[in-house]
Amino acid sequence: MQYRQFGKLNFQVSALGFGAMRLPLKSHEQTDIDETQAIKMIRYAIEQGVNYVDTAYPYHGGKGEIVVGKALKDGYRQKVKLATKMPVWLVNTQKDMDRYLTEQLQKLNTDHIDFYLFHSLDKDRWTKIERLKGLEWAEKAIQKGLIGHIGFSFHDDRQTFKKIVDAYPWPFCQIQYNYLDTDFQAGEEGLKYAAQKGMAIVVMEPLRGGRLAHLPEEIEKILEQSPVKRSPVAWALLWLWNQKEVSTVLSGMSTFQQVKENLKIASQSRINLLTPEEIETIAKLKKAFNKLSPINCTRCNYCLPCPNGVNIPRNFELYNNAFQSGAFEDAHRQYLALPEEEKASSCLECGDCEEKCPQGLAIPDLLNKVVQAFTEQ
Repeated sequence: MQYRQFGKLNFQVSALGFGAMRLPLKSHEQTDIDETQAIKMIRYAIEQGVNYVDTAYPYHGGKGEIVVGKALKDGYRQKVKLATKMPVWLVNTQKDMDRYLTEQLQKLNTDHIDFYLFHSLDKDRWTKIERLKGLEWAEKAIQKGLIGHIGFSFHDDRQTFKKIVDAYPWPFCQIQYNYLDTDFQAGEEGLKYAAQKGMAIVVMEPLRGGRLAHLPEEIEKILEQSPVKRSPVAWALLWLWNQKEVSTVLSGMSTFQQVKENLKIASQSRINLLTPEEIETIAKLKKAFNKLSPINCTRCNYCLPCPNGVNIPRNFELYNNAFQSGAFEDAHRQYLALPEEEKASSCLECGDCEEKCPQGLAIPDLLNKVVQAFTEQ
């Protein structure tokens, strides 16, 4: 495992962090975690040198923290820095903050959380944190030994990101970043801005919800033309680790094979590893992706459950598969096989999902786009 300096803190973080948002499942239900497999994966990663484990209150319908807590028993907790997040959208008073932190400590079976984040900050949620004096609350929790360090994860525009960065001497933050998102949300400019402030930057969505792991055939051809042979996953991850501003990269691994593959790639990572020609290859991949103009869903599942039962991420996945890979008939067949309530056509346009989407997607409009693609043929 390769290690990097974690901002100004006295901590060398593993290049690869374990993101617990996409743990293995026994069924299609997000709460139905395969605990045995998940615990095996997390512990194996730690045994191979991973020392940063990230979860959050809503992951897997509230079950994610429980499973992570079980995985960190038997001495594993002492081997890692544990990160989780406050569900800002659910708090309305500092007493709510106390209540959620207490609940999370119990779920995680620990007496302290090393890195505690205000989850998914945007303009409105940051305003709420300011109004509730959330930073003062966090500092008291740090004094009590319940939190090691306070930070935030982010989904909004670059101007808002800089405003939040400048508002407090944060030791770290977490942003969505990959070779498609250099100009999206915080983006490359935000990454460098925070790093110049001495902040550690934790990267989430390095593979854009798996889209950069499974490339459309026409994009895969770009890699076939490169003299350097790597998997799409390796290209995406090594591009991130090539940058000195990146402290650690979280991967939401769902299979044991993904854990082993990512560990191997992480062991090869270095700052300034890629040649100018390899960086140009990444630029070509980005340009080709942009031409496809898919629905920019990362399958984070924050939009679920839908009040009417629509499986929003699955609908978007099938749409992207149809138009990125050219396998329209197969995707169309899979759409028709969905239970009626899970289809895009069951959307009531209540807008509940739009408020939760960190990508800012106009979900009802996009679901209508799916309906037009798959039913109006």
